[in-house]
Amino acid sequence: MTEYVKPQVWSWEGEKDERSGNRPTAGIRFEQVLPRGEQPLQVYSLGTPNGIKVAIMLEELKELGVTEAGYDLFLINIGKGDQFGSDFVGINPNSKIPALVDQSGDEEVKVFELAHILLYLAEKYDKLLPKAVHTKIEMMNWLFWQTGAAPFVGGGFGHFFHYAPTAQEYPINRYTMETKRQLDLLNQLLAGRPYIAGDDYSIADIAIWSWYGRLVEGKLYPGSATFLDVNSYKHLKAWTEKIAARPAVQRGLAVEYKSIGK
Repeated sequence: MTEYVKPQVWSWEGEKDERSGNRPTAGIRFEQVLPRGEQPLQVYSLGTPNGIKVAIMLEELKELGVTEAGYDLFLINIGKGDQFGSDFVGINPNSKIPALVDQSGDEEVKVFELAHILLYLAEKYDKLLPKAVHTKIEMMNWLFWQTGAAPFVGGGFGHFFHYAPTAQEYPINRYTMETKRQLDLLNQLLAGRPYIAGDDYSIADIAIWSWYGRLVEGKLYPGSATFLDVNSYKHLKAWTEKIAARPAVQRGLAVEYKSIGK
């Protein structure tokens, strides 16, 4: 194998006319009109570990009797580059799913970044957010831990374990080490409490389960559950199964996405 030699200045040699695909630049690639439904909340997402969190959150709110949290859920096909259309970029300039538009008030509110969307909804409807200061701080600690930790699992471990065109020992070892460290961290945490922030289910559980619970279930990358020996994390596994059994979580995973058209 030829050793890679780093150039002094990196340049990109990809196809610039593709609607989808990674580029070193941000912004609008084509004009787009996203549909709007009649519900108060408009969600533009996809069934990825990040994407499922909003649907689960909204189904949990429904389970708690919050009738004002009706939503329309539209499919953003990231493989086709829908996230680079003008309307979607107008909601989220970072071109990542999910994105939310709250049209329930006099002036619509655009919300992006998953932890922010969960926090926005929890505060708006006063649900799944601890009241006690110390518990709320603990919940926020773990909610934002997830935003920093999960890219090592998805963009690191998941990419090199499953998506990379060739198996490479160094990156697989590096990101497997970090992923297992994170699994062990959660396992130790859940050995002493029923939920992530303490005694009660919260948005931190939704955020973390959608990545780590699905990983433990073997639903993210084929063969990864065995490779990571997830059964050895018994407390994390028990928590994963408990969250998966929640009716709202099951509905959030099964909800149908509406087409945005061409």
